[in-house]
Amino acid sequence: MAQGNVETYFEGTEWHCRVQGDRQPFHTSDTKERAIEAGRDEARARKVEHIIKDRDGTIESKHSYGNDPRNVPG
Repeated sequence: MAQGNVETYFEGTEWHCRVQGDRQPFHTSDTKERAIEAGRDEARARKVEHIIKDRDGTIESKHSYGNDPRNVPG
């Protein structure tokens, strides 16, 4: 099992979620919302970052679940 962050991305005609470093997605959906939910759940379980990409592959947002440094203000 790969140890990377989780990414949600669009490919072909569907939204997918995969762990960075894996070739195959662990989730496929016809809606972005369902894919984001699945990616968020996996990122929380792994305590890694969830990277959400637009249809064109640009990063829309990033959310960190448990990997933040403790001494950073804000």
